[in-house]
Amino acid sequence: MAQRVTKAIFPVAGMGTRFIPATKSVPKEIMTLVDRPLVQYAIDEARAAGITEFLFVTSRGKSALEDYFDRAPELEHQLEQKGKTELLETLRGTNMESGQIAYIRQHQALGLGHAVWCARRLIGNEPFAVILPDDVIAAEKPCLQQMVEAYEETGGSMVAAMEVPYEKTSSYGVLDCKEDMGSIVSVKGMVEKPKAEDAPSNLAVIGRYILSPQVMDHLSSGETGAGGEIQLTDAIAKEIESERGVYGLRFRGQRFDCGSKAGFLQATVAFGLARPDLRDELQQYLDELSAVRNAAQ
Repeated sequence: MAQRVTKAIFPVAGMGTRFIPATKSVPKEIMTLVDRPLVQYAIDEARAAGITEFLFVTSRGKSALEDYFDRAPELEHQLEQKGKTELLETLRGTNMESGQIAYIRQHQALGLGHAVWCARRLIGNEPFAVILPDDVIAAEKPCLQQMVEAYEETGGSMVAAMEVPYEKTSSYGVLDCKEDMGSIVSVKGMVEKPKAEDAPSNLAVIGRYILSPQVMDHLSSGETGAGGEIQLTDAIAKEIESERGVYGLRFRGQRFDCGSKAGFLQATVAFGLARPDLRDELQQYLDELSAVRNAAQ
């Protein structure tokens, strides 16, 4: 039986340059999607999957991220005094208990693999999850929970995968599949950002991973890959020949790339339309906007 996954790494050391000037003073991870920071969606997904230890790999200028998970006694007191119990419960849901959360500094931007490796001492000899908050996934059952359930069957290492057009494979790590078992595929190779004509499939890896502790050993070599960075994909690929193996899960849900402006806007609309308190007013606005555009053509 696979060992239970209770630790998750959140690599959040990036500067968020695609969102300048907003990220001049606000870490990208606490930019709000509707009314919750991106990182809150990632935390909620991790909690639903049974994660109890949250490890953030950060860099300079991320103090606002750390403050976000701290208690806000004055604000809590004000809400309590005014009888705003629903808002108070929402606020308390953002708090992290002492000892649940840890922050590790990545002093040099040497790639995703390096960011994950920075948390090695807190992982020890346990399997662990990696969640990239830029990838927000709308799903009936949270993506990482789907992965944990699949991992209990397979063991080894697992990546979340989705089908993309071949012309977009150069933006992703892509799976070379050994056996397709439906929602789960066993992997015989992984290629980082291949050209469309060289891609072994159109199954792209997105920002959710469950990894064996041996992946940390592979990262310890400091071997660089695509872009001269230490690639997490390369370290996972070394697990393919082990008896543990590597698997991909075609998760059920819709992924939004909130690391891009267009993806962030698409997610805002989709999550807004999913909210009963916002749906009607937002849909009416979109219908009116569409009507105006059609009339102008």
